[in-house]
Amino acid sequence: MTENEEFIFKSIYEQIRKGFLSIEEIEENVIEEIEDNEFGDEISKEWAINIIREEYDILIQESNTWEAQTDTSKLILAFNKLCKENIISLHNAGYTSSDGHYECVEVERELRKEGKRSDGYCFYHEQDLNRAIVPENPSLMIAFQKVDNSNDEVTIAIGKRIVKVLEEFGFKVEWNKTAARKIEIINFSWKKLYSEGGIDLLDYGRVIEMMLK
Repeated sequence: MTENEEFIFKSIYEQIRKGFLSIEEIEENVIEEIEDNEFGDEISKEWAINIIREEYDILIQESNTWEAQTDTSKLILAFNKLCKENIISLHNAGYTSSDGHYECVEVERELRKEGKRSDGYCFYHEQDLNRAIVPENPSLMIAFQKVDNSNDEVTIAIGKRIVKVLEEFGFKVEWNKTAARKIEIINFSWKKLYSEGGIDLLDYGRVIEMMLK
């Protein structure tokens, strides 16, 4: 592959492995990416679509060998429990930490409209997720905080609650129990296949509903 083809292949691989988008959505994203980067003279739409289909087929075959309960399915359950324990827990919240904090504040704003305040929040973002889909030494970083809070003791208490729930679901966690350090789930391997009728983890309205029950 050329350098530009490798760039597009990496984008395809990551979008398919994350499992948030349909094949059609990925095709649209990749074709737009080729056009935006002016790769059209070098990379054809047909080439990109063929790679997308091939990589999706590979993931389908791999999914047939996955354990009954993957790290991803356990994380979904852990985040659901945290939501029910009044901690906002968001999947794939933006591309950076700043994006993630912003998304959590937006959810908090909606909760407060309903007369509810969270005890805190946690999330992982897209760059974190990129480190969980690599074949070697995958892990997932979890950020945490509380809206309108500057007290480290409050932040650390939230971190401890999150770690407790993650460990309940069998995760090995590393964290130095400070407000400045993210929680790291060791050997976390992201395994998710897009499903048309599956749970939309990017629907933060679902988080709000769980927290208001």
